[in-house]
Amino acid sequence: MVVGELTEQADLLVIGGGPGGYVAAFRAADLGLATTLVDENPVLGGVCLRVGCIPSKALLHVAHVIGLAADAKDFGVTFGPPALDVDKLRAWKQSVVDPLCGGIDLLAKKRGIRVLRGRARFEESRTVRVEGDGVTRLKFKHALVATGSRPKRLPDKLMPPECCIDSTGALALASVPKTLLVVGGGYIGLELGQVYAALGSQVTVIEALDRILTGPDDDLARPLVARLKKQFAAIHTGVALEAAKKVGAGVEVAYTKDGRRETATFERVLVSVGRQPNTDNLGLENTKAIINKHGFIEVDAARRTADKHIWAIGDVTGNPLLAHKASREGIVAAEAIAGQPSVFDARAIPAVVYTSPELAWCGLTEAEAKERGIEIKVGKFMWGASGRAIAMGRPEGLTKILADAKTKRVLGVGIVGENAGELIGEATLAIEMGAEAEDIALTIHAHPSISETLMEAAESVLGTAIHALRK
Repeated sequence: MVVGELTEQADLLVIGGGPGGYVAAFRAADLGLATTLVDENPVLGGVCLRVGCIPSKALLHVAHVIGLAADAKDFGVTFGPPALDVDKLRAWKQSVVDPLCGGIDLLAKKRGIRVLRGRARFEESRTVRVEGDGVTRLKFKHALVATGSRPKRLPDKLMPPECCIDSTGALALASVPKTLLVVGGGYIGLELGQVYAALGSQVTVIEALDRILTGPDDDLARPLVARLKKQFAAIHTGVALEAAKKVGAGVEVAYTKDGRRETATFERVLVSVGRQPNTDNLGLENTKAIINKHGFIEVDAARRTADKHIWAIGDVTGNPLLAHKASREGIVAAEAIAGQPSVFDARAIPAVVYTSPELAWCGLTEAEAKERGIEIKVGKFMWGASGRAIAMGRPEGLTKILADAKTKRVLGVGIVGENAGELIGEATLAIEMGAEAEDIALTIHAHPSISETLMEAAESVLGTAIHALRK
């Protein structure tokens, strides 16, 4: 490879090879744009595929299998305690990740996308310097920033780096500690906490807020919280972390709850207090792009920044920090760059907590509707009346539909229960197409199935519920 400034100019330079960046690059290439993709990692896929969404779901599947085996005793089938081979489990997790990463690399090659391994930094609005892969400078017509996010760190005085691991470290599965403290009661910490609890760790969760899982409504979170309380050693909310220090092979953690200072020692501490955008050290200050006080890049509906040559998508542009949002934004940006009238105008972006039971929601929550002064009609269906849920031994679920009180147009849906993440797709489509509750209620759903609960909840909105008494 020739070292020095490249004489050719890419139509599009994509910085970041995650679910936003590589999707944008693929769509741009399909539209005929000469596309170059720069990523620091040896394989494409980003945090989600390499050390996030996919490996965590692989381990959550293992936790789910262990849970199913334990619950089978209620059906009259008893299995012995699981024998854990951590090395084999780690290898299996990687066997899930590797072919997916390889498939993305192959698709990039087949599309003729030039992939550079290195770190890109803007020198000005039309040029970046790439450190690594032998290239020092690259010119472009358009650049797309898709560098994602990383786990937030606590101040060193509260949690010295040597005392804790983040989500990436937890997914490495170096070993299974006897005791694990999870700092943060969000979905990442709870998912990983459930994995380690299933593998044999005594898990304790501490959260600064007065509740865990702040996104969904209380009634949806309740069945999951009830199960977690049985699986975890303890869940403490309203906790202020004071300090942590290494003590022998463990970590001593001091925190305050209800005005009392307490200390406890854990073999390992996982810090999961959110994520922050990777917008630093990109040289964006050398361009006209604007980064707000939260570290996010400001973009318009087409994902264009204040600099007409630079676009941005995914976690660097703000909440929600979700892979599927980044992918959709990547398609929008690529099409807009290619001259098509494409904008990001999603009515609903589904969110899923992949615990057991799963928790999923899209559109408005009840809390948001109340805050905005929107009058709604709520329809609920408890899974305790679902033949399929009872037959599966998982009747603790709930499906809830929020509709406009006058028009009955579906504004939001929440589901907690087995495979809620699969069910939320129908709900998201309903909101996107402007469906009314009657559209769902009149759609014949297979029986017996969990998907019927959406139909039943829609009937509840309309006051025509068959499997519930009218008030």
